[in-house]
Amino acid sequence: RVQLEESGGGAVPSGGSLRLSCVTSGFYFSRYCMTWFRQVPGQEREEVAVIDSDGSTTYADSVKGRFTISKDNAKNTLYLQMSSLKPEDTAMYYCAADQLACLYGGSWDEYKYWGQGIQVTVSS
Repeated sequence: RVQLEESGGGAVPSGGSLRLSCVTSGFYFSRYCMTWFRQVPGQEREEVAVIDSDGSTTYADSVKGRFTISKDNAKNTLYLQMSSLKPEDTAMYYCAADQLACLYGGSWDEYKYWGQGIQVTVSS
């Protein structure tokens, strides 16, 4: 059974930091594209950061220099370190996994496995 469980969200003031974690099981974590998405109600789900099986990373322009994606293959866990948070970072954050999607720039609906999401709220 595949499981992805996010933690570490919450409410912080502008300029603050949070570290999201996504603990996974049930699939070969180290061989998968792992991605953080976020979504605001009424808006499209947005790709935030991607790390592929080799450890290469990409970021949305809106978070470059502020967010860092990483993973620990031994722990089957994905992380997102978020610093210098802004009110516009407020969203539900999801971790997602797929073997291929990140290799060809697939959109969110091509990801196979998803966590339940965790809320991040940044106050001004």
